[in-house]
Order: sequence, then C-alpha cells, then structure tokens
Amino acid sequence: MGRHSLPDAYGAGAADPRPRVRRRNVALATVLVLAVAAGTAGAVRGGLFSFGSSCRDDAVRVDVAASPDMAPALRATAAYARAHNITSDGRCLDIGVTARTSYEVADSLASGGKSDVQAWVPDSDLWVQRVAADSRSTQVTPAGSVASSPLGVAMVPAAAESLGWPEKTYSWTELTGAAMADDKLRLGAADPSRSATGLLALTQLSAAAATKSGDTRAAALAKALSQRTSDSDSRLLDTLPRDSSGAEQGNPKRNRAVILSEQAAFTHNAPAHGDGGLDLFYPKDGSPRLDYPFALVDEPQLTTDVSRAALRFMTLLSEPAGRRILEKHGFRTDDETVPDALVTRAGGRAPQPYDEIAPEPAPAKAVQEALGMWTITVQSARITTVVDASLSMAEPVPGTGKSRMDVTKASLLQALATFTPQDEIGLWKFSTRLDGERDYRVLVPTQPLGDRKDKGTQRDRLSAAFSALTPVPNGATGLYDTTLAAYKAALSSYAKGKFNALVILTDGVNQDPGSISRSRLVAELQKLTDPERPVPLIAIAVGPDADKDEVEEIAKATGGSGQQVSDPAQIHSVILKAIVEAGSQS
Repeated sequence: MGRHSLPDAYGAGAADPRPRVRRRNVALATVLVLAVAAGTAGAVRGGLFSFGSSCRDDAVRVDVAASPDMAPALRATAAYARAHNITSDGRCLDIGVTARTSYEVADSLASGGKSDVQAWVPDSDLWVQRVAADSRSTQVTPAGSVASSPLGVAMVPAAAESLGWPEKTYSWTELTGAAMADDKLRLGAADPSRSATGLLALTQLSAAAATKSGDTRAAALAKALSQRTSDSDSRLLDTLPRDSSGAEQGNPKRNRAVILSEQAAFTHNAPAHGDGGLDLFYPKDGSPRLDYPFALVDEPQLTTDVSRAALRFMTLLSEPAGRRILEKHGFRTDDETVPDALVTRAGGRAPQPYDEIAPEPAPAKAVQEALGMWTITVQSARITTVVDASLSMAEPVPGTGKSRMDVTKASLLQALATFTPQDEIGLWKFSTRLDGERDYRVLVPTQPLGDRKDKGTQRDRLSAAFSALTPVPNGATGLYDTTLAAYKAALSSYAKGKFNALVILTDGVNQDPGSISRSRLVAELQKLTDPERPVPLIAIAVGPDADKDEVEEIAKATGGSGQQVSDPAQIHSVILKAIVEAGSQS
C-alpha cells in the first residue's frame, strides 16, 4: 500500500473530524468498484445492482472477518441480502461473517500469510493502518466506514448518581479523576495494546492530562488505569457487578465504571431491567469514535466477482435497509442525526452532550506516543540511555538557533517525564577516551526514578545530568566499544518482570580507530543476546551525518531496532515508537 502512517481521518489537520459515514462509503466504494472493474463501466451500472430470481444458483461467496460487536449486524445484513436476492452482476451474495477480535486479525495479517477472508471490518481504522504500515503484511485496501460509535464512561446507576448524572457533565480528565479518587467507583478499561476503545480513550486522556499538568500526570493516570485493565472489551464487561446486591456492588474486584463505546453499552443494557443497566457519561470535551472501516483483504489476489460482491455488500450497509439493521444493533450511521432511542438504551440522557461533534482525531504521533507510554508504564521499564557527546553534537539544528545537543537534551527531558517512579532509568555519555582508555562514562547509574538519595530523587539527578550534557571538545564518536560495554552492563543488571532496553543516541559513525570492528560488535551482541532475558537495543541515528544502516545492523543483532531522525526534537516520539515495536516482539 506504500503508506506508513495513520489515514487522513486520523491525521493532524483533518478538515472534518467526524466520519460522515454514509457519504464516504458511497464515494470510496464507487472508486474501488471502478478500479477492480476497469473497462466495464456498463456492467457496473447495469449489473452491480441487478436482481434475478435464479441468482442463487451461482452465488458469489465472500468471507468477512468482523469485530465481535459488529459481527451480529453484518450477519443480519447478510441474511437480508439472501432473503431479498440482493445481487452483484446478477449473482446473489453469499456472505459469511466470522467474529474475530480486531487485534487478532491485525496480528494475523501482519504476519503476511495467506488470509482465509476476503474482507475485514475491524472496529477502528487504527488496526487497518497498523497492518498497512508494515511492508511485510498482507495488503488491506480500505473502502470506507460503515458505522461509528462514540466512547464514554459507563457506570452502574448508584455510581453515576454519586457523580450527578445526567445533569452534571465532565471532561475526560475530570471524569476519570473523579472515578479514581473514589475507591468505591473503581474505573476499568480495556488494554490499549489490544483494544481500539482503550487506545483511543488513553490518547484522549493523555493529551488532556499533559496539557493541564504535563506528561508526568498523564503517566500517573495511565498507571492508575492499568491496575484495572482487561484483555478485551468483552472481558471488561465481565468485570461489572452481576447484580445490585451489596456483595456484588461492594466487591473490590468488581468495576463500577468502565470506558466503553456507546454501542457496547447499548448491547449490555439490552437484557437489563430496572437497576441492572448502565448510565453513560459523554465527556464534554468530545468523544473519540470507533469508525468500523470496511477493507478488502489481499485485493490484488481477489477475482473481480469477489471484489465487486464485497463492495456491493458494503454499499448495502449504507442503504436504508442496511442502516436500519446497524441502528437496531446500536450503531450510528449518520453523525448529523443521532437517534434518541439509541442513546437512551445505551444509558445516555440529556443534558449529557451525546450529540456533540467528535474532537478532531488524534494525529498518528499522539496515538503512537500514548501506546508507547502505556507499554512502559504498565510493565515498568529498566532503560539505560547512552548519549553521544562528541564535538559534532555542537552543530546547529537548522531553523532552531540551538545545537544538536541542546535539542537532544530537551527531547530527553520530555521523555523522562513520561516515566513513573517505579521505572529504572540511567544515563551514560560517550565520545573517545572519556575515562582513561574508555570511550564512555556512567553519569547516573540505572535505578528507580523514585529512589531518594541525599536531598533528591533519581529523577532529580537525571534531570540535572541531562541538562548538564555538553559536547566534548575535540571529542570523536567511540560508538562500538561503548555499545558493547553498555549492552553487557544492561544484561548483567537485567530486571525480571520489567521491560529492559538500552537506548543509544549518536549523530555520527564510529571514529575510534582502536575499537573493535562493526562485524565483531554484531557477532558479540548476537552471542550475548538471551531470549529468556531480552534487552533490545534501540539505536537512534540523529542528523544527516549518522549512518542509519549502521545503527540498524547493530540494533537488530539484539532484537531491537535502528531509527533515524533528522531533527533531535523527534527523539521522544521515536523512543516510544521503538519501545512499542520491541515490546510487541517480546
């Protein structure tokens, strides 16, 4: 697909943050139909929507993988298509729908193996773009969005009443803060690494918390939320009280508030009566939305008949009958008109701002940073940072009036703020012959950020050390010997149960003529690497003089990754991105 970022709808500066489901479907589906049936415009006009009494004799089979919340609606639509002889080019649609979590399908497609489905409807475009960003993945071709569902915080009635529902409204940070401040509320969420609901909510919360109180507050909020995290949205619902008895409501293992989509609350409330349902808060600063993209899987390998039949099924979902089915299952099909009955059954009630325009979707960078923060916050991290202090770090960064070292320090301080007191962080610097014959010096040993010594904490010591970093006069780049020594030290102090990693930042190539060779370094790292004690090396090439191929080769020897940034200000987000990649492989 050639795209390595989230789609326009999740990019910065989108003109309209709302999915506008119906219009986008028809436009994108039309483009794809024309693409897969080039030269057959007459057939598109005459056959795509044709009907015939004998169409079932030669039906077109399309297997669709759908997120568990969407699967029942798609099955109902498939049944409608069969009952009403809906056709594509005169052939009936034979649509098979399998419920599979979006996370599992994305992992399967990312492996690049042959898929057993021809279309995929995950709950969020985030999954489609996660697959599309990896060149090794099976190709997925987005065709449009079939529905949407905003996120909110659902509570058992007693908990909602205690917060003034429905008259009182809250922002995301106010709502989660209120829930976390009261032990009786017990707020739960689905794991952001496996749930789009969890990830979109976390991104919104992180941005709001960072704006108000900085990244440290965002990390603390993520840490608190992680204490009551479930593997999936369905398992999250299982954590709610099973009835209104005092034993269930007071059970500390039961959540009384959960972050859910409107559709999930709608479905949960369906069989409930009286006090068995949930009340839904819609945060006043806007709700991120699940957008349910429809994508063709391995489209170049599909026959024209199958591609056109899949797209015909998608367009059926945007027609009146399809929209009625989707709305019956709790989905929104037109964000400009929100059915009151849908909101009421989901647990919403005025004056909750359930019909507010959704906030502009978070940029890909913000989503990636939120996921990176989650990875290191939940698991806790032990990371040693090794910074190039050679003279070339004094070079100016164009357009900033600052040196590479100045911008690097600022980015490292920003990254430091995302770690919690339980995380262990240390700092080395390197050049050539900084400490006798050694090219490196340990400035701050790797220890928990909350550890106190004398009058300050480890975080205080690191902040001071980062701020004091300066290029070494006449210093060259002693990369190879430093890398080997730092990796050995990281292995020898491996912390079980934590995410262990070594981060090396360099703006040049190895310039120490007396050091080991690159081939020997790679061979030594490969011998040292232990799958039972993984310590991925995250090597970041900073600026135009650094060799990305070099850092990539060195890092891959440990199961890590090599990254390159043209601007040192990107270091923070690149570190978090690399942590996510390394964490997913461990």
